[in-house]
Amino acid sequence: MQKIIDKLQLELKAAFEKAGYDEKYAKVTLSNRPDLCQFQCNGALAAAKEYKKAPLQMAEEVAGILKDSATFLEISAQKPGFINMILSHEFLADHVNDMAGEKGFGVDFAEKKETIVIDYGGANVAKPLHVGHLRSAIIGESIKRTAKYMGHKVIGDAHLGDWGLQIGLIITELKHREPELVYFDEAYDDEYPAEPPFTMADLEEIYPYASGYSKEHEDYKEEAQKAVAELQAGRKGYLALWKHILDVSMADLRKIYAKLNVDFDLWKKESDAQPYIPDMVQGMKDGGYAHIDEGALVVDVKEETDTKEIPPCMILKSNGATLYNTTDLATIVERKKLFDPDKIIYVVDKRQGLYFEQVFRCAKKTKIIGEDVDLIFLGFGTMNGKDGKPFKTREGGVLRLENLLAEVTEEVEKKMADRDMEEEVKRETAAKIALAAIKYGDLSNQASKDYVFDMERFTSFEGNTGPYILYTIVRIKSLMKKLEDMGISVSEDTKILPAAHKTQTDLMLALSKWSETVESAFAEQAPHKICQFVYELSDAFNKFYHENKIATNEDADVRASHVKLSLVTGEILETAIDLLGLEAPERM
Repeated sequence: MQKIIDKLQLELKAAFEKAGYDEKYAKVTLSNRPDLCQFQCNGALAAAKEYKKAPLQMAEEVAGILKDSATFLEISAQKPGFINMILSHEFLADHVNDMAGEKGFGVDFAEKKETIVIDYGGANVAKPLHVGHLRSAIIGESIKRTAKYMGHKVIGDAHLGDWGLQIGLIITELKHREPELVYFDEAYDDEYPAEPPFTMADLEEIYPYASGYSKEHEDYKEEAQKAVAELQAGRKGYLALWKHILDVSMADLRKIYAKLNVDFDLWKKESDAQPYIPDMVQGMKDGGYAHIDEGALVVDVKEETDTKEIPPCMILKSNGATLYNTTDLATIVERKKLFDPDKIIYVVDKRQGLYFEQVFRCAKKTKIIGEDVDLIFLGFGTMNGKDGKPFKTREGGVLRLENLLAEVTEEVEKKMADRDMEEEVKRETAAKIALAAIKYGDLSNQASKDYVFDMERFTSFEGNTGPYILYTIVRIKSLMKKLEDMGISVSEDTKILPAAHKTQTDLMLALSKWSETVESAFAEQAPHKICQFVYELSDAFNKFYHENKIATNEDADVRASHVKLSLVTGEILETAIDLLGLEAPERM
């Protein structure tokens, strides 16, 4: 289905050509002065030099050709050469009716289906999820949902860290605390216990202790590094412990991600890429891409056009040990083999930009992935406290995600204390609102920017917040329930009438931005565009709701039109918030 701007550009192109000007100047945009007009074209300003005419004169000629068009209520030329447009009520209503009858409300779903891998987890096993993991999870989830909605094959991968020093530290500390465990007996040749010798709570205590201790005791750190080497070499007892760590950690991770309404298609781990490393490294050597530099194996990735220093990509340390670079490159090899993707999107802290630039260049230079595959780094900013620094607990520690969810839910429950609802329903509702407060508060910001987490503002039921969006959807649900009780319904054939009130026009204009918003949010990996859309649509609906009789309108045709307009708004809002990973309750 044509977008509303595309329809307008067709008319403008014909008018520019009829006036004797190139149609390339007939670009239509949303007005940056909505108090003056709805859409505008600045093409005459750009064309004036080529045609050696005053831009205002050219704009007047084009506007004059279109003055009798049924598309426009008003079209006029304004100094110094703008063409201002206000749509006719009939044209706008027809467009919204067309949307209502289309699959996806007019979204142009992908003709060429792409295979897209999204790497948006990155949590380390044996550690609890904290606020530093929030943005990757919820931004990646929204991008995944939007890409799937557009019709692409999308694989979301948690890509867990499970093969590094933290495992060695845990094994070492367990050995110090409980040396009698069979996992440390190299002569043991029986089945290892099915039950792990620790809980997640134990791991959460063991790892920070071992990490801190290793920083002050070099011999302990060396012991942990040796444990990692022995694990990676296949020591059976250590592999059994590693599997226990994975099982305990992943059960906890799944639980917290589920609370965030984040779901991965794959729970791949760093260790899954290990089998691909030997052949990959040999291929780099055989292809002449890798060379020895101060004992380490590296690939030069600097390019002549670089304006900043890009260090070589290290593949193996001088002692032959692998690095994160090695694992990430091997993971690309694995993804190529398993999925043959068109795109791989990494949703990662923006401070890792240089690292991923090295990895991407190395992957392309060594031909482990083709030039036709897009490797996309989506770097996000930090979630900060009101002091402008990365968000911390009152005690100065890193806040666990589970605790953040609990704190925000508690704040929402306080605001809902006077609601006449069953306690269990109230708790479930508060949990959905709290999640919307957190996720919308994050996603409404451009991903690359830092933002301040403001509990009071994010949990407000008014303004540009998640609770306000949910409140609007619940209002529409309540309206539809009331209409059902009154025996009032509309059919697929019911038409939305041309607007008779500004709030009706504004609501239809807000709805008309849907397809462009979703397509742009997908193309640019920009969930904040969907947030802006749902806020503008919610605001437009609430003004329409207050200024117009809907259920009690005496005119049956007008009432049916208003009901249909409300119904379409509700359906689009629910579709949009699903792309953000949110869910609206039945009541608030």
